[in-house]
Parts: sequence; C-alpha cells; structure tokens
Amino acid sequence: MKIKSQAAIDHFARLEVIRQLNDTLRTTGKGGTVVATPGLASLDPEVLIAVVAAVRAFADFDSRNDPYGEHDFGVVESEGKRVMWKIDYFDADLHAHSPDAADPTKTKRIMTIMLAEEY
Repeated sequence: MKIKSQAAIDHFARLEVIRQLNDTLRTTGKGGTVVATPGLASLDPEVLIAVVAAVRAFADFDSRNDPYGEHDFGVVESEGKRVMWKIDYFDADLHAHSPDAADPTKTKRIMTIMLAEEY
C-alpha cells in the first residue's frame, strides 16, 4: 500500500472543499452570486426555469469536462438550448483572483450561466 504525503492529503482535502462549495452554489444558488447573460435572460420564463433546473441537476462530471475536479464548469442541453455555466473565484473585493478558493471568507464565487452561442 502506497502512503500519500501530507501535501497530497492536504491538496485532496482542499479540492473536496472547493468542489462542495461549487456544488452548493450551482445547486442552491447559495454561497455566491449567480448571473445570467443577456441571451439567457431573454428566454421565455418557462424555458429559463427549465434551463436553470438543468444546470442545478447537472452531475455528469468526468476527466474531460472537469480535469481539475473542482466542479466549476459544465454544459447542458435543455429545451433545445445548449447552455454553459462557469464558476469563477474572486478575492473579497472582486478585484483579482481569490488567494484561496477553499476559503469562503477570502473568496467570492460568481457563477455565470450563458447560452453557448454567446461564448
């Protein structure tokens, strides 16, 4: 049995915290800010509700769409629309990248949901 170094254990523990924080924002809208692009916001309300529900339900993470294991990006198809979502980590003042994405006191999470055609 191979024993992992403390640094490797710390890395995986931090990664699990980041993943949980991102999943919470994506599935509940809590723990950050969710923004919709103009194209997404212009959808009929029923379509928008279905699209957001599809983003919230997304769980098809794998090494191709989540290479770092953070659950910070995804693409879904709903109501005939291809939709992308991305979670970014900013510092507390929203001026730069977060110094520690695993620490919610140092990180503001922003999830952007957009129509793929807007990318």
